[in-house]
Amino acid sequence: MSSTQPDVDNALAYPEPPASPLWHRSGPPVRPLTPEQQRRNRELLVLAQRSPRPRSPCSTKTLAEANR
Repeated sequence: MSSTQPDVDNALAYPEPPASPLWHRSGPPVRPLTPEQQRRNRELLVLAQRSPRPRSPCSTKTLAEANR
């Protein structure tokens, strides 16, 4: 065996903890989204990925000048 890369054990050093019980939903089943809701969600997702978040306008005045 003359491979140049050493054998790597890809097992995690620590196993993943079990899922939180809060992840498991109890109660009535969830209603599926309507096609209109799905379309709106897709539009909002595209918009959020495309444009940067609006920043609050920075004032150039100091706090003392603003309170005069």
